[in-house]
Amino acid sequence: MAKNEKILVAMSGGVDSAVCAALIKKQGFPVAGVTIDLSVCCDGKFNNKDILDARNTADILGIEHYVCDFAYEFKNCVIQDFMNTYIEGGTPNPCVKCNKYIKFGLLLDFAKQNGYDKIATGHYAKIKQDGSGRYLLMRGVDRTKDQSYMLYTLSQEQLSHVVFPLGDYTKKEIRALAAEMGLPSATRSDSQDICFIPDGDYASYIKSHTDKIFNNGNFVDKDNNVLGTHKGIINYTVGQRKGLGISLGKPMYVAQKNVIDNTVTLVDDDELYGKSLKLTDINLISCDDIKTQQKFLVKIRYRHNPAYATVVQTDENTIQVEFDEPQRAIAKGQSCVIYDGDVVVGGGTIC
Repeated sequence: MAKNEKILVAMSGGVDSAVCAALIKKQGFPVAGVTIDLSVCCDGKFNNKDILDARNTADILGIEHYVCDFAYEFKNCVIQDFMNTYIEGGTPNPCVKCNKYIKFGLLLDFAKQNGYDKIATGHYAKIKQDGSGRYLLMRGVDRTKDQSYMLYTLSQEQLSHVVFPLGDYTKKEIRALAAEMGLPSATRSDSQDICFIPDGDYASYIKSHTDKIFNNGNFVDKDNNVLGTHKGIINYTVGQRKGLGISLGKPMYVAQKNVIDNTVTLVDDDELYGKSLKLTDINLISCDDIKTQQKFLVKIRYRHNPAYATVVQTDENTIQVEFDEPQRAIAKGQSCVIYDGDVVVGGGTIC
């Protein structure tokens, strides 16, 4: 980056974004911080302390701090998609949508409109350019914190205006740097919940934010034999074992949710595995297309260990994935991300 480029840092109030801002300032770039305020769309449950903590950090660093109210857009682009996906029987990824439309969409627009050349975030990922000038998204050094999975939707235009200063650090190193710099977030714990559902009770949240009725229905086995009664399809996720509310004499797991006949299919653990899946809403980063079969590493959810699979693009917006070995609990609606070593090839939504 040129030293005269102005950088706007997305500051959440946590340790990662605080160190991100400090590192950029230390490198001599003109820098300011910005925090997204979601209070209006989060029923007052959004932690406004985050804004105060971010502003406090900005004051310590001696940089300007903005607050952007993107609540309306967040509600329409992220929350509504989250609810719709669950209602339709899928398992959504709200952070992926937020990154695409809010953090690297609206926030990048805000940065440009206010004279900033790039935005920086505390994501554990890396960006580099290949020999042709194409921007590549890469996994962070800290594999336990790597967030490249959540960023696969970014376009070349977005990647050209983004900086990830933490990609070459481990979380332990970042906390040590924060303590060394005297940043108050050095000991702050990481956020674990969906920001707009801090108590983690997504089913109650959806019920209270829609007029849709989620009727009881049947638990069935793979042969459609009735096993018991479920309390509404919205209460279950693929792979779930606990909290089913019925006694079957052995562990059984949610394998499928059928919104048409309002059934939840339960199976034994060994029947929860599959080898094939199809992706839609695809985005490719390292290449323009995958028109011939290629072998890649593939992740079917954030905490999934990447597994080898044969991947081919079957049309403009569809990719077929065939794993070498069966994978557990493939869930409709989840993001599936394709890797070539440390490089993110691209990904899409499991359908």
